Amino acid sequence: MRNYLIVMVATICLGFGLATQARAQNVDWQAQRRQLKSQQRLERNTLKTQQQNMKQSWRTRRTTSAQRALANHQMQRERRDLKQRQKDVRQDLKDRQRSLNSMQRAYGH
Repeated sequence: MRNYLIVMVATICLGFGLATQARAQNVDWQAQRRQLKSQQRLERNTLKTQQQNMKQSWRTRRTTSAQRALANHQMQRERRDLKQRQKDVRQDLKDRQRSLNSMQRAYGH
């Protein structure tokens, strides 16, 4: 009987410990989302500037239309890849938020 009591007290203490850890992970999702948006905006502007500079460099040096077409395709791939990568990062943030919220609900918030 005494061992049973010790095990129950230990279990209750462990349960409270896990519940407080779940509550301690309160995250300001709005701030993270704003920071992510500004970072992604900066990445898009950087890529746009790089590509504009590359197109301007074609005016000063001689390039064939085949080289320009190849470079244009490469730039399109880069834009598409950046867009997909940013979309994945935003979705990961949403998924983390959902999983953490569901964990907090499971532990009684």
